[in-house]
Amino acid sequence: MVTLTLLHPQSSQPLQQWDFDRQSIVKIGRSPDNDIILNDPLVSRYHLQLIGADNEGNSLGGITPVKWQVINQGTNGTFINGVLVTQAWIAPNSIIQLAQNGPKLKFEIQQSSPLPPTVASVSSRCTHAGNPAGNLFCTHCGQPIQILRYIHQYQVLKILGQGGMGTTYLAWDAQGKISGKPQLLVLKEMNANMVQIPKARELFFREASILQGLQHPGIPSYYDFFEEDGKHYLAMELVHGQDLEKRINQFGPVTPQQAIEWIIQVCEVLEYIHSQNPKLIHRDIKPANLMVRPIDNRIVVLDFGAVKVGASLLPGTRIGAEGYTAPEQERGQPCTQSDLFALGPTLIFLLTGENPMNFYRSIQGKYGFDVSQIPTIAPPLQAIIAKVTEVKPRDRYQTAQEVSQALAKLRE
Repeated sequence: MVTLTLLHPQSSQPLQQWDFDRQSIVKIGRSPDNDIILNDPLVSRYHLQLIGADNEGNSLGGITPVKWQVINQGTNGTFINGVLVTQAWIAPNSIIQLAQNGPKLKFEIQQSSPLPPTVASVSSRCTHAGNPAGNLFCTHCGQPIQILRYIHQYQVLKILGQGGMGTTYLAWDAQGKISGKPQLLVLKEMNANMVQIPKARELFFREASILQGLQHPGIPSYYDFFEEDGKHYLAMELVHGQDLEKRINQFGPVTPQQAIEWIIQVCEVLEYIHSQNPKLIHRDIKPANLMVRPIDNRIVVLDFGAVKVGASLLPGTRIGAEGYTAPEQERGQPCTQSDLFALGPTLIFLLTGENPMNFYRSIQGKYGFDVSQIPTIAPPLQAIIAKVTEVKPRDRYQTAQEVSQALAKLRE
């Protein structure tokens, strides 16, 4: 286990500590999606990475590292024991300083707690040769080729993503405890140090509690929520597909007919969550949170961690992506029409492949999205985008069903 301790700049007394057990990449910087977030003007958004390796210096994924390398990414440089480095191996008890006169972190390596006796640090479930590279399961016996670790009754096969909040894994329920038969699923792990941050804990727990009460084909199914070794986990349905942000970036804009069809499907999900009692407001509708399944070309809405339960006149936390966030949500007062607002810039992105903010400008004395010069967006669709993104919620469509009905007329 690696421990990083933030030191007081004068007294060198410990101020905060982070532990990373069997994690092979640690990201440090100002941005909130780092593993360690340091809000200091000398620190870059993504200042440095610690990369774990084995004794031979080979990088690892999900396996307990035995040695570590520092890779600087910061504008103001990274120092190890006072020496400026770009890329260097780091010894235990070294001091990492982010920029000259910047924050200092003490780097320590501790013996990790032993794994259960039934689990090796890396378990191979079969020894058959000839499996294609990248296969998760053996083509001969059908068992996992490699198990990175065990979490609860789940076998972790692959790391899907890592960020400041935690890690997302692809896991295998070999015992079939969820559905009565073995199946793949997604495990979301909350970093132990994030539990100490009230807002982070609230968002993680909220996603678990919200998903538990929802049943819709356009929303990932909830399976399990549990705590193990001081960390919290959410088990949920694995949705096969590609989010619309990646799809458009890879293949380019889609036809108006396809964009309309997908947004109508999003409206079906929004109508469902807005009709709950109390109402649910997603607050983070954007292409990256809309997954399209290739098997049926259907949309699944992801990431319910930012969902707000009910509406309030009192200002709350500002959550949302730039370009997709309604004005009232920017002020911390979201409503169901705030989710509808996000459909406008989402349509613009699907039809142009460009950041919607590229089309945000002054129109007849007020700001809005101007798509009048985009040939692929016909005037009737321009009118829908204009109405759904009106500044005041009362001037927009009032329900997702209204948006869906307006879009459906363009298919006739």
